[in-house]
Amino acid sequence: MTSHRPISELSHSDAAIEHARLGEEIAEHDRRYYQEDAPVVSDADYDALRRRYEALEQRFPELATPESLTRKVGAAPAEKFAKIRHAIPMLSLGNVFSDEEVVDFVARVRRFLRLADDATLIFTAEPKIDGLSCSLRYERGRLVSAATRGDGFEGEDVTANVRTLEEIPERLADKPPAVLEVRGEVYMSHKDFAALNARQAAAEERLFANPRNAAAGSLRQLDPAITASRPLRFFAYALGEVSETPGKTQFDVVEAFRRFGLPVNPLMTRCDSVEAMLARYREIETRRATLGYDIDGVVYKVDDLALQERLGFVSRAPRWATAHKFPAERATTILRDIEINVGRTGVLTPIARLEPVTVGGVVVSNATLHNEDEIARKDVRIGDTVVVQRAGDVIPQIVAVVAEKRPASAKPYHFPHVCPRCGSAALREIDEKTGEAEVARRCTGSLVCPAQAVERLKHFCSRNAMDIEGLGDKQIEYFYEEGLIKTPSDIFTLAQRDATSLTKLKNREGFGETSVRNLFAAIEARRNVPINRFIHALGIRHVGETNARRLARHFAAFEDFRNAAQKLEPGGEGEAAFEGIDGIGPVVIEALRDFFAEPHNEKELDRLLEQVTPTPMEAVESSSPVSGKTVVFTGSLESFTRDEAKAQAERLGAKVSGSISKKTDIVVAGPGAGSKLTKARELGVEVLTEEEWLALIGRG
Repeated sequence: MTSHRPISELSHSDAAIEHARLGEEIAEHDRRYYQEDAPVVSDADYDALRRRYEALEQRFPELATPESLTRKVGAAPAEKFAKIRHAIPMLSLGNVFSDEEVVDFVARVRRFLRLADDATLIFTAEPKIDGLSCSLRYERGRLVSAATRGDGFEGEDVTANVRTLEEIPERLADKPPAVLEVRGEVYMSHKDFAALNARQAAAEERLFANPRNAAAGSLRQLDPAITASRPLRFFAYALGEVSETPGKTQFDVVEAFRRFGLPVNPLMTRCDSVEAMLARYREIETRRATLGYDIDGVVYKVDDLALQERLGFVSRAPRWATAHKFPAERATTILRDIEINVGRTGVLTPIARLEPVTVGGVVVSNATLHNEDEIARKDVRIGDTVVVQRAGDVIPQIVAVVAEKRPASAKPYHFPHVCPRCGSAALREIDEKTGEAEVARRCTGSLVCPAQAVERLKHFCSRNAMDIEGLGDKQIEYFYEEGLIKTPSDIFTLAQRDATSLTKLKNREGFGETSVRNLFAAIEARRNVPINRFIHALGIRHVGETNARRLARHFAAFEDFRNAAQKLEPGGEGEAAFEGIDGIGPVVIEALRDFFAEPHNEKELDRLLEQVTPTPMEAVESSSPVSGKTVVFTGSLESFTRDEAKAQAERLGAKVSGSISKKTDIVVAGPGAGSKLTKARELGVEVLTEEEWLALIGRG
């Protein structure tokens, strides 16, 4: 982690300590990146470390010793390879991150060369390939060796592996110099990367994080046969040692590479001004998604080789070149489609299917669009060029549309009003506080929707709902995956189906005759269940235990409750049946209307009622000393659980609340009671110990 303290505020000793710490951290990242092909931080985070390290040396020049990382490139070559000494060091590039820094870079070059502002100065601009740097040495047109960058002075001998790359010729065409070292980048295309990872997955082997790691790992294999099986590619872009320079400019050299039969990047061009350089940068950035391979910026180089010679190098980088990096954690790509994901609570979430692009070191092919309002606000259309952002572990998201790149074929997206998983209506509820529609659209088929099924089944069987012993989370997940229980009504036909099944449940792994017999008995015992538990088990939004009890007390019979809910219409007379029920407001009424208006739910409810009979609630003792009182339990309870205390109090006619107010009548405080007890005393609410409460209700 870099320090947030301004360098100008650091003392020399503080700076030295931070410089040493950063040096160790950067060196470790270099080792992981260059030797193990397994970086653990994003490029943006690494760049931030480097910039801080370099800024410390600028403020305190004495820290820039010969051992400083600003004097080094990459990391030492791995011991498993033979070594090749570079005739001319393979240095890395400096980075800039803003338009202003590009202007400063050009100005520094002009000052060093003592060129007037109006003097012609040509730069080349080309994509910065995100791959593995490699140097190829040709003698009399024949490939004799190949090496990785290594530490910039000595690299790994990967000659045998490079010979397996189809794009790298064994012999050069035309008339190359007698000695020609070609520097370039080994990379892997998005298409080949996806195919490679698919093969890795099929073989149950480790997947690669991104194309750069895949390319580096593939090239640096001790067995060339493995490299030969990997789809690696190459772009040539610079000279190393050469007996005769094949041109007077950078552009001419790359054109010579093309004549010799080496692959070069077609997007390289010349720019005669800062404005032209920045325009090319933006053009390449917008084309990034269509290239089919990863780039992380644009490289600018002084075109004239004689001027490059005059400019020379500073520390580990040439003065005559720099890399203009793309914004951290952002990338531009193409939106190929929008699909809907239905979550476990029924929320419909739009997912963008993207042309794969690497963002922050991770290949991104999907991103969230949040909700239908976001799609409309940003005017996102299928076929658009979009800006994708990723931050840490946050799900990638589309932050903007590049409107000027919109094709004529781009299609507006119409958000579905039915669930794509089960066909039930998908509605937006009205927020009671604002009176406006919620941003989320939800599937109303809670009993039948497969996207919600497992969580709904878990709720249905839970202790505070149907309370079916032996049907815990793991068992429900197993039964669902095996296709034995898909809906609540399936639970009550399980024994009957098992009796005629060729594969008896008792013979399956994890089950035995006794456990199966106990499970069937537990299911059978819940064929008669109190109406409040049954209503709660249905999983209707906003109808938890408390509201289920309120509805059960009011209607007494489930059929009366169901008939009333079926008549609910916005502004209709049906709402009158629910008026006056304490705690049942417009939000709950709307949720009931949505649930019972969905035919899929009604059909499943019919099947369920063929198996289960809701019975009247346990009678409430209206004559008890706490009937009509509002009670709050706080602290630890020793004689019973919180749920047991709550149920007992409600059977006695009390209303149990989770918070204390002026309407609270009694607070039962156990050991560890804190702020609630303090507030109760402040409000003058009666406070009882657990023993006093039991004595009051006649259970002491």
